[in-house]
Amino acid sequence: MRTLEVRRHTMRRKPGQRLSQDGIELARLVGDGSGHFDLVVSSDVPRAIETAIAMGYEVNEIDPMLGQLPDDVFDSGVWPASFDKVEQAVASQGPISRFADEQFRIWTGIAQKIPDGGKALVVTHGLFVEAGAIASLPEADHGSWGGAIGYCEGVRLTFDGTFENCQILRVPDERHLVEN
Repeated sequence: MRTLEVRRHTMRRKPGQRLSQDGIELARLVGDGSGHFDLVVSSDVPRAIETAIAMGYEVNEIDPMLGQLPDDVFDSGVWPASFDKVEQAVASQGPISRFADEQFRIWTGIAQKIPDGGKALVVTHGLFVEAGAIASLPEADHGSWGGAIGYCEGVRLTFDGTFENCQILRVPDERHLVEN
């Protein structure tokens, strides 16, 4: 059994790409409770890389596809939205469905690199987490997973050839609710 933890980046200082002090502190808080990871993968967007580092982890791999939101997906206006709303968009078989399938393929590839009994961390972005989780466990009760993923929140999936379970990772800190 392998574990894949996928988290959204932390807060940044707008309009720039660099993390804010609150974002760094939130990432440290989350990282302190996360334990060891055998592999850490980030999107190529600076706030995602910096989040992994602020959490206390070396980034082993960078995957640009973890940070590239296609224009037609962005234009759909789906995010921020609850898991059940994203599920409806994924079920439409349109651009978000294709996007979710791509995240599922990326996540599966990362999970296959994890040693048996090991863990990997992926740091990505809003909608990437929700869509990828839905595609990874299409039969799950997505409505029970709650609202949109906030800063440093995410999912923890178990993998044994396929994704088998999903735990929603919420942050007990109101700072994560700040709008992106």
